[in-house]
Amino acid sequence: MKNYTLLLMLGLILVLAACGNGGSEGGDSAEGEAGGDSGAESGKLAELQDSGTVRVGFANEPPYAYEDSESGELEGAAIDIATAVFQEMGIDNVEGHLTDWGELIPGVQAGQYDAITAGMAILPDRCENAMFAEPEMQYGEGLVVEAGNPHDIHSYADIAENPDVTVALMEGTTQFDFLDQEGVDPNQIMSVGDIPAQLSAVQSGNADVTAATEATLRAAYESLDSEDVEIVEDFEQPDIEGIPSYGAAAFNLEDEELRNAYNDALETLKEDGTIDGILDDSQGFTAENNRVEVGEMTTEQLCEGE
Repeated sequence: MKNYTLLLMLGLILVLAACGNGGSEGGDSAEGEAGGDSGAESGKLAELQDSGTVRVGFANEPPYAYEDSESGELEGAAIDIATAVFQEMGIDNVEGHLTDWGELIPGVQAGQYDAITAGMAILPDRCENAMFAEPEMQYGEGLVVEAGNPHDIHSYADIAENPDVTVALMEGTTQFDFLDQEGVDPNQIMSVGDIPAQLSAVQSGNADVTAATEATLRAAYESLDSEDVEIVEDFEQPDIEGIPSYGAAAFNLEDEELRNAYNDALETLKEDGTIDGILDDSQGFTAENNRVEVGEMTTEQLCEGE
């Protein structure tokens, strides 16, 4: 009898334990599912729309993107376009972060910025490290030389043909590749931090010439207002891949949804004339010379080197 009672009690304990374990597993599963739903991370686009603020990295390169020395406000065609596009996306506050040109892509890779905008040209090697939006502007090249142009420089080829000529370039820009394609010896090139330093190098005699996009150099040249340098008005645009350049905003490689939403908004503003208006109102640009029609040239083509 005692053995029967003991067996009955053991059986009851096992049944209760089984029910308890089953309930626990079921509860854990349900809790996990509920927790998964409530804890699911929103995408970057939703986060930015909820906060109303986007962090944008830019280099101090007039007339694309720069900080006004007096007001501290962000200005330039690239800034104005990005601001209009983000507002179209429902993000009203563009929080600008000034950095060196060479730190723009590393910064968006590291998550310091949600986007970068500086009229950056879309190039295959850059596409490996950042996700570009569709082109928002196009532009050609330009030169600034010593007053009187003593070395008679009118093209990148002229620099290559005179090994005594030194050219100042801003670190990380496309001009390094363009000059290389035109046969300029790397020993002729000195690297500097920004556009003012480029013009200063020529003005001081440390360099004979400086190269950048035409809009950039013209704006910097006019602001400098110096009789020691001059812009080469009859510059011969090189017939090489990458010219004209197509500039665009760029994003972290993981932020495809955000980039796609930016493209949709950009297309809307191209079609309704907003982008044309920004270009016409920006120093160094005109819609006629710098616009990129929808579908005229795509980021996919540029990233593939077409």
